[in-house]
Amino acid sequence: MVRTRVKQVDSDILIIGGGMAGTGAAWEAKYWCRGCRIVLAEKANINRSGAVAMGLSAINTYLGLKCKENTVEDYVKYVRGDLMGIVREDLVYDYARHVDSTVHLFDEWGLPIWPAPNGCYVREGKWQIMIHGESYKAIVAEAARKAIGDDNIMNRVMVTHLLKSPSNPNRVAGALGFNVNDGTIYVFKAKAIIMAAGGGSQIYRPRSQGEGLGRSWYPPWSSASSYGMMIESGAVMTMFEARFVVPRFKDGYGPVGAYQLMLKTRISNVNGQDFWKPHLEEIRKLYSGKGKYVDLPITPTTLRVYAQRLEWINGRGPSLMRTDETVKKGTDSEAIAFEDFLDMTISQVAIWAGQNHEPSERPYEVITTEPYVMGSHATECGAWASGPEDLSPRKIDGLPDDRGTQYYWGYNRMTTLDGLFCAGDACGANPHKFSSGSFTEGRLAAKSAVLYLMDHSDERIDIDKGQVDSMISKLVEPLERWEEGRYSVVTGPSTMHPVDPGKIYWKQGLFRLQKIMDEYAGGWSTMYTTNEWMLNRAIELLQFLKEDFINYAAARDWHELMRTWELWHRILTAEAVVRHMLFRKETRWPGYYVRADYPALDDENWHVFVNSRYDAKTGRWELWKVPVIHIIEFP
Repeated sequence: MVRTRVKQVDSDILIIGGGMAGTGAAWEAKYWCRGCRIVLAEKANINRSGAVAMGLSAINTYLGLKCKENTVEDYVKYVRGDLMGIVREDLVYDYARHVDSTVHLFDEWGLPIWPAPNGCYVREGKWQIMIHGESYKAIVAEAARKAIGDDNIMNRVMVTHLLKSPSNPNRVAGALGFNVNDGTIYVFKAKAIIMAAGGGSQIYRPRSQGEGLGRSWYPPWSSASSYGMMIESGAVMTMFEARFVVPRFKDGYGPVGAYQLMLKTRISNVNGQDFWKPHLEEIRKLYSGKGKYVDLPITPTTLRVYAQRLEWINGRGPSLMRTDETVKKGTDSEAIAFEDFLDMTISQVAIWAGQNHEPSERPYEVITTEPYVMGSHATECGAWASGPEDLSPRKIDGLPDDRGTQYYWGYNRMTTLDGLFCAGDACGANPHKFSSGSFTEGRLAAKSAVLYLMDHSDERIDIDKGQVDSMISKLVEPLERWEEGRYSVVTGPSTMHPVDPGKIYWKQGLFRLQKIMDEYAGGWSTMYTTNEWMLNRAIELLQFLKEDFINYAAARDWHELMRTWELWHRILTAEAVVRHMLFRKETRWPGYYVRADYPALDDENWHVFVNSRYDAKTGRWELWKVPVIHIIEFP
């Protein structure tokens, strides 16, 4: 019998996740609600957690409104074009009109942003500015800590499940989690909850194996917990078919932005030729010969990725970043080249050192990654959320007056579950937030959560003791299973791969999940290609994995229990991805995946959002289309 210590934590607002969105939510919530108790739970430590943990060399979303460099409308057009026409323009417009103020806060807090002679910032690209950002996250976290107080920051606490109100099955009233160091179980009770627990990596098999096992571009600790918790609670989710593949420097997953945008470095095939032009007409055929997306001022990310893959298929790969043409030894270009990685991807510098590589002397391979499930980069997975009142249509004619089909139901960034808000990777259909936009969206969600508290000040928040006891039993069941059968393990507890026919451990389950998704759901081993048969096979195998998890998952300590519940969140997210891909019968993002049985874009039938809802009691999924409403005129 596993002995546990249970603590109840009452709060006005509970923030789940301490990345950029979570810290933004904490800072903003305290500004508007100084008498409130705001609690933030983070499974790591907010000083170095989330996607910005290692730092960044640029802020990718800054409009420069003060210097009249860009407009909000132009940014919405850019985001819409990059996602092949399908974004929630109300949500994108909303964070875009506020993101500059967030960056100015970062500047005030001490983030070293490169100043330009004209009083603006040094540009990396049209929307990006350069920073000395190794300590980016630590600076932002300090502001959140000072705002709500260190006593309300619960580091090393993983939240695993949301709790519903016993009187309202659509009302989220709390959450359940545990300290991964000492095993203390926390029952959180909250009047409003902001979900900001990040997106999902390692759902697909990474390219890195052996010594590099687990190395990925998006952080390996981002376990899709935002999605897993919301899916299991019955929130409406959106656009999980738009998972993301990105070109990165080989093996170290170093980003390519500074090289392409700041240093103007081209990517070629192995013959030194352009990778894009040979495939221009072939790509146009996907769009019935039209240049609607092909001929935009900035080529959409998915099409650039697709062109590189076509080069490999034609035997002219891999792609090469021609650093030998733009990085000059002993100059500022070399300093920028190395600082770019030292700020955020140190492993790439280590690989270059180990391979005796000098970027000024030779090009380096660029390769596409395994897919990621996220909502803040050039993709839009996440929860379906209410938009801002002034931008979102109140009622879409011809559709049921249901939150899962409408754009607005009262509180900006509130999910279809009452009292549950989302931000960053957790909020779907509004991509290209990156770090500054995610922090901004956390601020927007927090302001709405405070308004929600004010409007429901007389509401009594209850959580059912029976529900809590049942979920605690479920939470620690993997530990119980280990204790009950520990002496049947053949190889003993010291190995990472115990042999026991009656149990499944987190790493075994993770390898199994990655194999399913890689081979059947458009991973890198199939050149990101899938079809209806393969997707149905993936669903079948995922059901077996879910059954084995429920009946046989075992954990030997609290750290393994964390990994075990991370696996569960990844499994639920993986199923959402597969079911969405199966539902959308077209290939809208060919660089991210190709539906070989529906290889072209079909705007007539699929210029829509795909939404879904999961019933945890029955295991059934419901999927449907929602029209795309454009608020900006754009071809």
